[in-house]
This record gives sequence, C-alpha cells and structure tokens, in this order.
Amino acid sequence: MSVDEQKSMSRSILELWGSHNTIQTEDLVTANYVSHQQPSPDSSGASTLKREEWEQLLKDFHEAFSEGSVQILSQIAENNLVASRWEFTATQGGDFRGSSSSGKTTTWTGVQTDRYEGGKIAESWVNWDKASFLEGLA
Repeated sequence: MSVDEQKSMSRSILELWGSHNTIQTEDLVTANYVSHQQPSPDSSGASTLKREEWEQLLKDFHEAFSEGSVQILSQIAENNLVASRWEFTATQGGDFRGSSSSGKTTTWTGVQTDRYEGGKIAESWVNWDKASFLEGLA
C-alpha cells in the first residue's frame, strides 16, 4: 500500500465521524483494531477502545450529532504511520454519553495517528481538544 493510499484511508476513517455514509468499517480497519483516545470520550474513563467499542462510539456520535464535517488540516506519513491534524464541527441534536442535547454547534481540533498493517488501519492514537468540544456545547 502506497503512502498516498494510506493517507487517503486515514482521511476516510476521519470522514466517518462527519457523515452517515455507507463506508463499512471493515473496509478500513483490521478485525483487531484498537483506538487509543486521549482524553476519554465519555465519563467511563476508558481510553483504549476495541473495534466493537469504537464502532459503538461512532454509532452513538451519529445518533447525537448532525451536520458534522471534518476538515483535514495536514497529514504526514512515514513507513506504516499516518498522522492527520483535523478540525471538526457538529451540531448536537441528541443526548451523547451522559451529555444532554444542547442544540448547539461546536468545533474542536485534534490529531490522529494511524498504524497500518496488511493494508488496513490496525491501531489509532487520537488526541483531541475535549475542553473546546464541551465549551461549544455549554
């Protein structure tokens, strides 16, 4: 898999959060995919999510947020790693993991580094600005 193909796949996995498209997660990630989230996306404190937990987080996010869009600000790739710096905007229309619906639009930034194995993403490290995310919903 070329570096450009890896960068494109890393874009696609981030774009999953902004749309309700028909891309299947199995087209992007390995069966043993792991996502490391810092900070934790909810009050559970879990910062490492197995594939099924990550897919549930994605589903819960789509149920609570609409009009989501992600902008890739920059990408750097080396060997089997791709780092993407992004900005995300979404409107909360439903409850999300302990957070009541605010009806507000919020914008936050982050960096995701994806590790590739066998042509798919095997592991991701996500660092995101949870303070800005929550501030936009307040």
